[in-house]
Amino acid sequence: MRLRVEFTTEPFDLDEAPVHALVAREVIQAAHLDAVDVGPFGNTAEGGADAVLTAVDSLLRRALGAGATRVSLQVNVIGEQDAAPAVRDGADEDEEGEQ
Repeated sequence: MRLRVEFTTEPFDLDEAPVHALVAREVIQAAHLDAVDVGPFGNTAEGGADAVLTAVDSLLRRALGAGATRVSLQVNVIGEQDAAPAVRDGADEDEEGEQ
């Protein structure tokens, strides 16, 4: 089973990324996921169920521990046809791995 998780952490700071947001980004980028897109207003990641659920557990524990007062997330079961191309950090790559 493949899952897609979308999440945000709060409180927001428009001047610079808060520590809890940086921690959440580190957790997702370090997870063994196929597609990761991080941004200032929301983050998305996809992968196998075990990898996504493990990352969500770590994300919640570490972001809350780093000062997040709210973590909003949505987890969807996706089919292979719904999966985003394998992308890390929102950078598109061609077939040979070059940008």
